Amino acid sequence: MRILVTGSTGLIGSNLHKRLVDDGCDVIGVSTKDGDLTDAKFCNDITKDVDVVFHCAAVTSGAKVMDDSPLSHITPNIVMNALLMEACHNNGVKKFIFMSSSVVYPYTGNIPNNEEEFTYGDIYEKYESVGWMKRYTEKLCETYSKFGMECVVVRPSNIYGPGDKFDERSHVLPATIMKVVDKQNPLVVWGNGEDVRDFIYIEDFVDACITIMKKVDKYSIWNVGNGVATSVIEIVKLCQEIEMSWSDITYNRWAPTMIPIRLLDVNKMKTELGWEAKTNISEGLRKTIDWYKNVK
Repeated sequence: MRILVTGSTGLIGSNLHKRLVDDGCDVIGVSTKDGDLTDAKFCNDITKDVDVVFHCAAVTSGAKVMDDSPLSHITPNIVMNALLMEACHNNGVKKFIFMSSSVVYPYTGNIPNNEEEFTYGDIYEKYESVGWMKRYTEKLCETYSKFGMECVVVRPSNIYGPGDKFDERSHVLPATIMKVVDKQNPLVVWGNGEDVRDFIYIEDFVDACITIMKKVDKYSIWNVGNGVATSVIEIVKLCQEIEMSWSDITYNRWAPTMIPIRLLDVNKMKTELGWEAKTNISEGLRKTIDWYKNVK
């Protein structure tokens, strides 16, 4: 079995590629240095003689870019997703696993979103561009599954760990790690610190993807998360404890922020596939901080 991983230098792709190689799989990894996924010929070339595709490549950003230029997520992602899926179908790829997002869900406050909530409710306002792009690609997955290529949709919670972006594109957790490790004083938290997320460590997420690849053979949607609610201020304080760094905390309530609460119902993965996350937030943060300090 030959496996293609797109976005093989990103957080998900790099860790997934390494795990598959370690497991003895025949793996091809492609990233922007290898070619352009918005080019039909390149998509056709890389999907020849491939059995399974993990589509991890995407144009992504943090809260500031999402707030400043939300349209930047639409065209390149739609084009690459559509061209890659068409090439996979034409070349007889058996299974296509798409990395979607929890942004497709409506806002339900502290009630975790389950996989069935794709069909109703409005996407949270700040996620509209990327949310509808992901929803459209999920619909493409469903359509192609009717014509011989099994497509599986993965909706992750907030993934973190070694290989993440630690720069201006950072999401909240790596941005917090940078501030603590770099001893920013005062340490500025965007918003009020009360935003709540489900954070899943990358090794757990990769393990879930491998489980899905092995056990799922039909179109379906899977939430993958830790199943634990953690606030931004809790992340800040945990990072400070790990680093023994006690800078004063201040709040920039005018900075760009996203949805106040986003939680996922991860019961389907546990009951139907026998999978659940193993890494708690403290252990995951410690591993991520150690990695960041070694590469910065």
